[in-house]
Amino acid sequence: MTDPDRGGDRSPGQLVRPLIRVRQYRQFTDEPLTDREIGAIVDAARWSGSSRNSQPWRFIVIRDRSTILRLHDAGLPQTRSLATALAAVAIVVPADTEDAESYAYDEGRAAERMLIAASFLRVGAGIAWLLPAIQPMAGQLLGLPDDRLCRTIVVLGHPTDEARAPKLGAEKARLPRDEVVFEERWPAG
Repeated sequence: MTDPDRGGDRSPGQLVRPLIRVRQYRQFTDEPLTDREIGAIVDAARWSGSSRNSQPWRFIVIRDRSTILRLHDAGLPQTRSLATALAAVAIVVPADTEDAESYAYDEGRAAERMLIAASFLRVGAGIAWLLPAIQPMAGQLLGLPDDRLCRTIVVLGHPTDEARAPKLGAEKARLPRDEVVFEERWPAG
């Protein structure tokens, strides 16, 4: 007898397969996402868990190409995915250092949620990283108060055919499981 609450006839591996297929894209077509698509992606991030439910992030949806290109130019090569993007979401967190690790963790969770949501919508997303040297410029460009910073921008769009093409063979896409997953303890020797 199958249990529909546990996936019915599908194996655990089949059930998590959509998560394994989530990937980053860095080249996009000139077809914009709809407001509903962007809204769904941002809502997925907004509902991400956070340390002590602090919800430290705020999200700025960026559609202005001149803003996107200024961020792209300032942060190369970490911002190369912004070159063809028509939309991006800046993740803004408090700039104080007291809870910096917690904010970074929560920021990463929100970013990953956006990548997953984009994948579920059959669109693409990638991460552009703003190094500390350009964060003040990005803050000015985005109108951030002094107590906030942006270091992660999630880039959204319809990936080009070239971007969808596999970059590595299956044998190189991930390390073999036995090299990264251990039981109980770190392997001896």
